[in-house]
Amino acid sequence: MEKYRVIEIQRNVYAKNDEEAAKVREKTREENVFLLNLMSSPGSGKTTTLVQTITRMKEDFKIGIIEADIDSDVDANTISKTGAKVIQLHTGGMCHLDASMTSQGLDTLETNGLDLVVLENVGNLVCPASFDTGASKNAMILSVPEGDDKPLKYPKMFRIVDALIINKIDALDYFDFDIEAVKERAKALNPNIEIFPISARTGEGVQAWCDWLGKQIKTWNGA
Repeated sequence: MEKYRVIEIQRNVYAKNDEEAAKVREKTREENVFLLNLMSSPGSGKTTTLVQTITRMKEDFKIGIIEADIDSDVDANTISKTGAKVIQLHTGGMCHLDASMTSQGLDTLETNGLDLVVLENVGNLVCPASFDTGASKNAMILSVPEGDDKPLKYPKMFRIVDALIINKIDALDYFDFDIEAVKERAKALNPNIEIFPISARTGEGVQAWCDWLGKQIKTWNGA
């Protein structure tokens, strides 16, 4: 006789999320909307990088941004000044976006006519790595002040992303940060990862990132 039941909650949560993510991916594919999931730690420069990205790409692509935070609308307000379409998602204390939240965000943003939608995910390198949002591609930012050991500490994040942006390279002289070690560690975890050293503050290296992103959008849209 069975004494008690064991319920694998985490497994069930992931399975349901994966089903919803597949629906999001199918919907964006049908609408020719490229969905980028951008992740990083707080303070890495996600919003500043997005401003630089939008400024360079808005003449060629119609862009929408979904800002996700536990609270506040600071980032949405910053993005709105670029002219990009933007909404703010409050996650109610959740430390990540999942596919259901992403779907709600896309519906609210109204993606008709957009070429690119960027999810600025909640800031951390742990929770967001475990939840498929339904994005076309995943990218992350690692900033120089965070240290070069992050691929060793948070390997899952580096394994699931298609692109790594190393931000704040203008501060390399002030921190003990080995950029070649980061590249080597990231490539060991994910041989296909694309790596872009940039300074979102000065704009150095940003165009190479934008060129790569533009190619992904065109490929996704069948151009």
